[in-house]
Amino acid sequence: MIHLVLGGARSGKTRYATDAAAALSTQGYECIYIATAQALDEEMRARIARHREDRAEDTLRWITVETPLLLAESLAQYARKDRVIIVDCMTLWLTNQLLAHEPPADSVTSQECEKEPEKKVEQEPMGGANSENLDASPSVDRPWPEAKAALLELLPTLEGEIYLVSNEVGCSIVPLGALNRRFVDEAGWLHQEIARVADSVVLISAGLPMRLKGA
Repeated sequence: MIHLVLGGARSGKTRYATDAAAALSTQGYECIYIATAQALDEEMRARIARHREDRAEDTLRWITVETPLLLAESLAQYARKDRVIIVDCMTLWLTNQLLAHEPPADSVTSQECEKEPEKKVEQEPMGGANSENLDASPSVDRPWPEAKAALLELLPTLEGEIYLVSNEVGCSIVPLGALNRRFVDEAGWLHQEIARVADSVVLISAGLPMRLKGA
């Protein structure tokens, strides 16, 4: 099943997804964490290091897959009926995609996820035996429309439980800069298209889930 979990920064959306994974782990599900963040500055490196420590201390045994760009490929490789996968987060993946193909004249001002996932710094070995980096493998560089289409085509075919965590950024002031505005537009369209194929959609506010679709 596909679950879309939306919310603002520090809304509790990642906690909602990880709590669901914890419940499924008691039924024998293996827990996969697909991380889309990139450590592009010192602040993000420190944030990622902190969350890496949090995950190491977690009672759940996570397998972390680092995927800034190749999300559809990672999901196709790791999804199966006895696994629960958390993707954290979709808006960071969108940011990575846009910056990979657009001149960075403006900075993309995505709201940050409340628990940014681990990302391997280039040339730096990743700690932990249960971490993998699919983006390190050679691949075809897809433009954003193709990457999005590939993901949307794949989602209904996936086995297991897939939690797609994403920032709801459409309720704030329209940002300055063409690339920033493009990001807000693309995030809104991406959420709508995922919601159409998702089995459930939940909006988190102040730690409280509001179910928009599904039982």
